[in-house]
Amino acid sequence: MNATALIAEDEPLLAQALQAELARAWPGLQVLACVGDGASAVEQALALRPQVLFFDIRMPALSGLDAAAAIADGWPPEQPLPVLVFVSAHDHFAIQAFEAQALDYVLKPVQADRLQRTVARVQAALRAREAPAPAAPLDADWAGLRALLQAAAPREPARLRHLMVGVGAGGTAAVERIAIDAVLAFDAADKYLRVLTAGREYLVRMPLKELLPQLDPEVFWQIHRGTVVRADAIHRVTRDEAGKWRLTLRGLSEAFGISRLYADRFRAM
Repeated sequence: MNATALIAEDEPLLAQALQAELARAWPGLQVLACVGDGASAVEQALALRPQVLFFDIRMPALSGLDAAAAIADGWPPEQPLPVLVFVSAHDHFAIQAFEAQALDYVLKPVQADRLQRTVARVQAALRAREAPAPAAPLDADWAGLRALLQAAAPREPARLRHLMVGVGAGGTAAVERIAIDAVLAFDAADKYLRVLTAGREYLVRMPLKELLPQLDPEVFWQIHRGTVVRADAIHRVTRDEAGKWRLTLRGLSEAFGISRLYADRFRAM
């Protein structure tokens, strides 16, 4: 069976070993690129559109988990997501990946017999996609990625009730305290996080990943890698002819894109 793949592994010797073992286990697999960091993995995956991803979970700057989420955000909606396999030197990460319904995982150093079983499962998944039966609402092997991202996130025991934000500029700059109950959305913008209320917009220097564990997941829903919205403020959800989802909130005029990774939450609405 022929297919294409992308390898993301930050240790060159391990990347070479994985590629060599794959060549023996699956001669029909063409490795389109082998990259050493998460950002390059996202760039190359979206450019080359391989059928299979072999991603190390731990990589510099952008982890394999975050890179997979970014790929789900940018992948063409009319095309099936690539089959996802995580590579890890840490068994507990591998177990999480398996329980979170990633198609499979490979432990480092790569063992030939274990990789052969993974190859068989990947090939079976690719063959299933060619069957005439309709695809699942969200590609099955990506369905648990959200849970795995949440499991890997740092946990804070206390929920955030207020947020300190900077207001004004120059000599009039000050800090203002706003209630989380007034926030309609958080939206990542470059090095800042936009905090949107019905009447104003604030900027804070806080990564969304750091803020998320402090928010009540029943109140705030993540709809994109960089966007969280207040669930009870959702006004309308639409899907265009290209398959892209967007939503609007009561009290805000702008529309927010819904990532493919989070779209299944809205399919029944």
